[in-house]
Amino acid sequence: MIQRIHIQNYRIFKKLNLELQDGLNIIVGNNEAGKSTLLEAISLVLNGSLNGRWIGDELNPYWFNIDIVKEYFEAIKSGDKVPLPTILIELYFSKYDQPQRLRGKNNLFREDCPGIILSIKPNPEYIDQIKTYIESDHPPVLPTEYYQIVWRGFDGTPLNRRPLELRTSVIDGRTIRSTRGIDIQTRQMLSDYIDEKESVDLSVAYRQVRHKLTETMLGKVNERIREETKMIYNHDLGLQMDQSSSASWEANIVPHVDSVPFAMAGQGQQVLMKIALALKLSEDKSNFVIIEEPENHLSHTSLTGVVNLIETLSSGRQTFIATHSSYVLNRLGLDRLILLHKGEKAKFDDLSQDTIDYFKKQSGYDTLRLVLARKLVIVEGPSDEMLFNRAYYDITRRDPIDDEIDVITQGTRNRRALELCHVLNRSVAVLRDTDKQTPEYWKEKAKEYLKDGIREMFVGSKECGDTLEPQIVYANPNREKDLKEIVGCPDDEDLCDFMTSNKTESAWRIASSEISIDYPQYFLDAIEFIQNL
Repeated sequence: MIQRIHIQNYRIFKKLNLELQDGLNIIVGNNEAGKSTLLEAISLVLNGSLNGRWIGDELNPYWFNIDIVKEYFEAIKSGDKVPLPTILIELYFSKYDQPQRLRGKNNLFREDCPGIILSIKPNPEYIDQIKTYIESDHPPVLPTEYYQIVWRGFDGTPLNRRPLELRTSVIDGRTIRSTRGIDIQTRQMLSDYIDEKESVDLSVAYRQVRHKLTETMLGKVNERIREETKMIYNHDLGLQMDQSSSASWEANIVPHVDSVPFAMAGQGQQVLMKIALALKLSEDKSNFVIIEEPENHLSHTSLTGVVNLIETLSSGRQTFIATHSSYVLNRLGLDRLILLHKGEKAKFDDLSQDTIDYFKKQSGYDTLRLVLARKLVIVEGPSDEMLFNRAYYDITRRDPIDDEIDVITQGTRNRRALELCHVLNRSVAVLRDTDKQTPEYWKEKAKEYLKDGIREMFVGSKECGDTLEPQIVYANPNREKDLKEIVGCPDDEDLCDFMTSNKTESAWRIASSEISIDYPQYFLDAIEFIQNL
């Protein structure tokens, strides 16, 4: 198992030192947060390749952190002598994990454990060329042509190929990158089901089939070619099946799904098959599984099946999942979550077990909105959400989302969402009804999660009513007729009772009305608070 990954100057990561968990690791973050880059870095060090090609063939100047490169060229322009930027990625395995031959202290933290280092740095053999480049009128782009790749174990021994113990399966649910109809990772996973003896037998049989085809069907064609060309060319011309190594059975036997070629199956079916293959490979053949956005191309029912597969079959190996799906996140557990934000990390070690279990049961609940929102308002129900959005618009002439404020409906009695925000140190405004209690009562119950100026609770005054509807009526003492007209309350019915009996409908009518109303003071206080964050 990988216990830690350390990254310096690779893409978005200036410096990331991240501890990983045995088993499942779920990585989430907004776009450009570094999720894919983290998975790419793990795969890069484990395999020594990217997209099926040796690292050196893929290396380009844009692998280097853009801020580091900018700082370097600004220093050079100022006349400072500073070293060229380098990239360092280190994977630290558990102390007694295999392969022990990679064990040593040749790493940044001088830890005695197995591990692998990948460093990309200037090649000393090109020191003169590098000096000439830097002194020339060059663009602000690093001369990676003069860099070298160093891939070695913590014991100091260079690696020429991936150690057999570190087999990795990679599934990218976002796109299906194909080579002759099937991507490299899928072909490799299928090949892993064939042992060495079967592979040799297949190779011999495949060569015999090609030879037989050359001798029979192509024999007559070749006779005609020779007859028609002998007057213009004094050598035998003809067609033969390719018998070279590039024409091996692995490159020409194509997987099928329900008798349909893999490349012609639907993308959802392809994703399902790839994940199933990766997870069902035996532990000795696949130690690490990397899954990018498994929810893509899948219906909710198919995604449920995939999550069940991941839960059942990921034990005994380390699995890394990047996702935008709250369903995936909830089902697999918030305690497995790594949050990335602009190259920084946050983990959920302090969440109580009952809160983790609570969110697991809330499979359809949009937990990621809580995790990723820049500014957050939590309300109790859909009525509160609609009226808060309208109140914000009436006051600011903008919708909350225009100011990057996410308003989320979630019952606040159990305070699960507030606990999650506390662990993340997330700013949040929580609105709730009095429910026959004082505001102080509710704030006291949640005090361990609240923090002045960061996480605050806003509760209506007890004298104004126990729920939202009487609070609205109280805030509009001279506008009963207007309110009745807006919500469709008959003249002979009590306005407060009608609104309470028709909560969502009344809230929708107020939120959609061309007439603005006045709002309870706790709404106004919450709006002022969230604006000033």
